[in-house]
Amino acid sequence: MSSIKKVSVSGLGYIGLPTATMFAYAGAQVVGLDVNQYAIDTINQGKIHIVEPGLEEIVKQVVSTGHLKASLIPESADAFLIAVPTPFKGEDHTPDLSYIEAAAKTIAPVLEKGNIVILESTSPVGATEQMVTWLTELRPDLTFPKVDTDQNIDIHVAYCPERVLPGQVIRELVENDRTIGGITPECAKKAAEVYRIFVKGDLVETNARTAEMTKLTENAFRDVNIAFANELSLISDRLNINVWELIALANRHPRVNILSPGAGVGGHCIAVDPWFIVNKTPDLARMVATAREVNDYKPKWVVEKIEQEIAQLGNLDRKPKVALLGLAFKPNIDDLRESPAVEIAQMMGRNSNIDLLLVEPNIHTLPQKITQGTLCSLAQAIAEADVVAILVNHKEFVNLDSAVMSFVG
Repeated sequence: MSSIKKVSVSGLGYIGLPTATMFAYAGAQVVGLDVNQYAIDTINQGKIHIVEPGLEEIVKQVVSTGHLKASLIPESADAFLIAVPTPFKGEDHTPDLSYIEAAAKTIAPVLEKGNIVILESTSPVGATEQMVTWLTELRPDLTFPKVDTDQNIDIHVAYCPERVLPGQVIRELVENDRTIGGITPECAKKAAEVYRIFVKGDLVETNARTAEMTKLTENAFRDVNIAFANELSLISDRLNINVWELIALANRHPRVNILSPGAGVGGHCIAVDPWFIVNKTPDLARMVATAREVNDYKPKWVVEKIEQEIAQLGNLDRKPKVALLGLAFKPNIDDLRESPAVEIAQMMGRNSNIDLLLVEPNIHTLPQKITQGTLCSLAQAIAEADVVAILVNHKEFVNLDSAVMSFVG
């Protein structure tokens, strides 16, 4: 029988809300904290403000039973999870931990002896220790763990990253193994007790630094492999080789499994996490940095290919119409974070000599960062566009007929 009865989750986004929901679905009392009043109001109505299959039905249920509520105001709890963004500062890819610091300041006043604070946000190595420093300054009356040998502590602290796939979050939160990184071994055991409330996968205990690096390593590994595929597409284009046929043939080797190239790499994990490794060890992380550079270049290459298609249209006596299909960072979701398709839309939007049509079936309004272009239906885009570029393989685009495909850029 778990001693964890009430859980507080800071950050009700793509990870925080599903996590809070699964704790509530398993019977815990959960208060979700966020600074977005719209998100809070939406959740408290039993609805969701993000797209994730199967989530809204469970949110409706746990809100109606009183197991989940969203709030601006922190409350006392047994366990405090922090799942807030960790973006960059400027163009040099320096990690911005200000959201974690703000979350620590929010929950600090309600911490009580015996609580555990768990950082879930993808973070550079050492972030959990930095969070301990902030909490110690905020609550000098409580004892926090500083080193792995500390015994007599009031608040346990751990780092426990998720490893889930958008579109499959509900299932993977429950079924996937989880790395549990405690500041001390006892902190890891306490954190494992928290996740055992709903996680059926293995809970593998380690220290906080190793857990932080594990999350970064997983996504850097994927980024390097995607970069190889994307680099092959660049090479193949120059050598007039069909990259899809090339990869299919190479993958017939029993020990080769090359991924598919794309317009780049997006999302708040693979497009971000490797830079956290580079930032800490720039002299050593050479392959990781190169992979990031390859994948970051791919949207620019896509824009070049679209512009070549536009040039071949000749004189139309009007502005050419270009349709970009898909803005999310992967198929069948609404998440635009670090999306290469958004970057492509921004770059194309700077071309005043074209009319830009944007199709994204999972959103209703364009993000503020896209200042040019019209959000329209797939039917309108296909009917009006001179050049069509499929940037994201949404289910709505999979069965475009041959007549459409004949003029896809």
